[in-house]
Amino acid sequence: MSEPGGTTALTYRTQPAIRTPNVGLLTGGSDKPYALGLAAALSSQDLKVDFIGSNELDCPQVHALAGLRFLNLRGDQRNDAGLARKVARIFAYYRRLVVYAALSDARVLHILWNNKFEIFDRTLLMMYYLLVGKRVVLTAHNVNAAERDARDTWLNRASLRVQYRLCDHVFVHTDAMMKQLVADFGVSPERVSVIPFGINDTIPTSGLTREEARERLGLLPTDKTLLFFGQIAPYKGLEYLVRAVGILAKGGDEVRVVVAGKIKRGHEGYWARIQQQIADEGIDRLMIQRIQFIPDEEVEQYFKAADGVALPYVNIFQSGVPFLAFSFGLPVIATDVGSLKEDIVDATGLMCKPEDAEDLARVITRFFQSELHRDHEQRRERIRQVTAKKHSWAVVGELTKTVYATLSR
Repeated sequence: MSEPGGTTALTYRTQPAIRTPNVGLLTGGSDKPYALGLAAALSSQDLKVDFIGSNELDCPQVHALAGLRFLNLRGDQRNDAGLARKVARIFAYYRRLVVYAALSDARVLHILWNNKFEIFDRTLLMMYYLLVGKRVVLTAHNVNAAERDARDTWLNRASLRVQYRLCDHVFVHTDAMMKQLVADFGVSPERVSVIPFGINDTIPTSGLTREEARERLGLLPTDKTLLFFGQIAPYKGLEYLVRAVGILAKGGDEVRVVVAGKIKRGHEGYWARIQQQIADEGIDRLMIQRIQFIPDEEVEQYFKAADGVALPYVNIFQSGVPFLAFSFGLPVIATDVGSLKEDIVDATGLMCKPEDAEDLARVITRFFQSELHRDHEQRRERIRQVTAKKHSWAVVGELTKTVYATLSR
């Protein structure tokens, strides 16, 4: 179902079921695609949900969901505020959150993301939730994100262990993540459920054509084009994609790459090295750089202009980018790291070796010679069908409600 202007409405229908306890969905104030997708899925399950959000998540879609009460406890999160303002608003948020947990009739608190002070959230705040009689569910989108970002410490691991042990139940998105949770943090398998990563259907879409999208980005209709989308950080492996493009260019095969996203805080030096590498490879003309935050209303043009999405990651368990690509029917070229191969199959993309630019170059060549690239309109529809079935929010809602019901007994 579409809203006026082409925006996909977040509505899912399932059979009526027994009502489970009221739930507080603690979003952390961000990750709009996942938070809204899950909220819609829970709404379709006849659940009463308190959606703890922020200005960023305050949108017409969330207010239209039946059984959902939007509570903007986080408020403004803009980065252009002064330090004093940032400190004041984060402490105000924690104060509101503590009061909410004590007074709310929500029996279950479901944490999608921790807040600003993760050590505090994982330990003292978790203990407080239990003290005021709440059952706590956590969605672990990354089992240990600090390990992925090469900044893991004993304190990080210790605080993660505390949070995982204190949770009544933990959701992860793949079997590999479940195995890591059990092996590295001693979580009982009975307290872990694997649920699909729901397809991203929150991005506004319109009648924009592939040709129009390419024109906006300065691409020719015949250009072979890959998209690198999202935050720029070392674990994303962008340097291997740059090297692969250089290898192909030296062999006379030119592939354009659109890099769209902002630099992750603290990794400005990494991006400076990437820019130097682009210059050294002599491929400036092949790289289209949009190094900035990409607002939702501009996302469509990048995915409609590209032939495929490149994920040259070096260390990750799960990423939201392929699911955004799949929502546009776009195939993916990804490295075989983490759990990516569980979601990227022959019908949706190709895999290559991690940290191997030559293998990535070979797979890119194979991609542009394959059926994934030829007859792209039919392929796009097939990708949408395959992923919509496997990553259905309705399935996520049903599985999540089952866990809530178990905790209420």
